[in-house]
Amino acid sequence: MPNPTFNNSQKLSAALLTRALSSADYRETYEQMLARTLERIALKKDGVRTPDELWLVDHNDVYTLGQAGKEEHILQRNNTPIIKTDRGGQVTWHGTGQLVVYWLFDLGSLGWSVRNLVSHAEQALEDVINDCLIHHPTFDSTTKIDARARRDAPGVYLYSDIAPSSVTTDSIMLGKVASLGFKIKHNFSYHGLALNIDCDLSAFNAINPCGYAGMQMLRLADVIAMNDTAINTAKNSAINYAQITQKLVNNIARRHAGLIDLRPISSK
Repeated sequence: MPNPTFNNSQKLSAALLTRALSSADYRETYEQMLARTLERIALKKDGVRTPDELWLVDHNDVYTLGQAGKEEHILQRNNTPIIKTDRGGQVTWHGTGQLVVYWLFDLGSLGWSVRNLVSHAEQALEDVINDCLIHHPTFDSTTKIDARARRDAPGVYLYSDIAPSSVTTDSIMLGKVASLGFKIKHNFSYHGLALNIDCDLSAFNAINPCGYAGMQMLRLADVIAMNDTAINTAKNSAINYAQITQKLVNNIARRHAGLIDLRPISSK
């Protein structure tokens, strides 16, 4: 099977680089990602350090089922491939308009635990999504929407806070905008996160996303101004897929360099 061809690579630092793939076949990408991880493990045993890598991937349509995934969470079968893989989590969908970021990190060299890895991924998503919600909102000012992780279910979700004049201060969970699933081998991570930017969400109707029946999946395009939908002002100017990707890469790179500390994890 041929290896995927990277569109480009960028060295962010001596210890971190990015690789980009578009219209990527899932199985080919996974096999190359695993091969690269095994190669890095072998090199480290020989005393050779290699840079960590972020793979920025736009996958062809595919459903993937995690290592302990249950097929009962696949509600309908269609022409979209269903591939079993070795990440954590249940079933999810990848496809055009969704940003997938694979974290090929040496956790030992970073001094990160698996919990640190997951929290850095969730908090990087929170930072970027909330920045977009502040500077590129599509909703009225009486409603505050923000992105938050949950202790009980990995990933990042959008919440709506009722306007201050309301009699309640409760938040309403609107749905899930980003999913996580990692695999750790000899303290090296691979797989990663998937952020719904402007994808067609109907693909999720055929599954219980991440194993949760009735989970509402969301995308950024419905809550932030993108492309030609924005008001033409500095504050509300549109943001696009590439800019969101770069914001996320920059945040992750700063975390990788130790420039952003983890926030305390919410008890909720």
